[in-house]
Amino acid sequence: MKILHVIPSISPLRGGPSQAVLAMVKALRECHVDAEIVTTNDNGSGVLDVLLNQRIEYEKVPVWFLPRFSPPLKEFIFSTALTSWLWQNIPNYDLLHIHYLFSYSSTCASAIARWHRIPYLLRTLDHLSPWSLTQSALKKQLYLFLIERQNLNRAAAIHCTSAKEAEDIRNFGIQTPTITLPIGIHQPVEHLEYKHKIHDIYNIPSKISIVLFLSRLHPKKRPDLLLAALQKVAAKNQKFHFIFAGTGEPNYINYLKQLVASLNLISCTSFAGFVRGENKDLLLQGSDIFVLPSFSENFGIAVAEAMAAGLPVIVTEGVQIAQEIAKANAGLVVQGEENALADAIAQLLNSPNLRQQYGENGKRLVSYHYSWTAIAQQLTTIYTNLYQG
Repeated sequence: MKILHVIPSISPLRGGPSQAVLAMVKALRECHVDAEIVTTNDNGSGVLDVLLNQRIEYEKVPVWFLPRFSPPLKEFIFSTALTSWLWQNIPNYDLLHIHYLFSYSSTCASAIARWHRIPYLLRTLDHLSPWSLTQSALKKQLYLFLIERQNLNRAAAIHCTSAKEAEDIRNFGIQTPTITLPIGIHQPVEHLEYKHKIHDIYNIPSKISIVLFLSRLHPKKRPDLLLAALQKVAAKNQKFHFIFAGTGEPNYINYLKQLVASLNLISCTSFAGFVRGENKDLLLQGSDIFVLPSFSENFGIAVAEAMAAGLPVIVTEGVQIAQEIAKANAGLVVQGEENALADAIAQLLNSPNLRQQYGENGKRLVSYHYSWTAIAQQLTTIYTNLYQG
């Protein structure tokens, strides 16, 4: 079987979905599935420095990059070159795995696949959750009515990464079969020295615990709520250092920096910016608590990465793997309001033993359920069944 993954961008600046599709295709190829990616050269406000209109190795994965139409409209990312490529090349594949809704690439790929009678699996990335549908609601309703509902109804299956995401799809009225399969996480190489190294780099006293937020800086992730909760923790004379890791729109980052100042958190807050590779591992393995108070997350790759690194996590109910975290006793699941979040942070700051217990449980959860090898093997079976069906 030959499988084509379609996604509007695999820029690291686009966050978890880009990381996931690269890791997914790499794991599939290790399971002897002939899988590759087609995408654009989008890189946020700029473009990736990659060869266009040819199959290249990118992050050890075969990728076709097509030029985007500049400037992009958030994740919509229009590309006439991608349209032509899909029309000419989709018949060369047995099945498509399409990532994103409300994006030009996914819309175009779905329509062309149907024309050529090629089955496709559609991954919605939580775009049909109640919170997501309230964002730009009128535009989404119109897009769903004219285009996206047909793409969903005529897919061979819909790929969900949690039971809650599948429930949201059913509640929306889509009857297409759903397949619930989480995103995989690579087990990190352990570096015991990172616990000391992070304190040296950020000039943090050795006995001060580090609270980490590592994700895209976006209102959906509610970093402002986290700052308000941390201010309540600080007001009770509890010591900590908070690290913001991630990037976002410049205006929003400036807003967060102003908020840090207004809440008198400057002395105990660092902005690490966008991190990857060793710098990312340093933060995940060197910190003490990971917090993500999102309105909505279809999976929460950063949360799973934190658990893989042995970090206890605090998440809100909108993070779709919250039930798994609670069941595994790998962290705290709280309501999305200041006092509940502040109490959870204070509880973990005051209990190193509880942090260690949650961290160990989280590592086991990731190892047992989010291995890329196991997920790729399950995907291979799914592809075979869809193709033969």
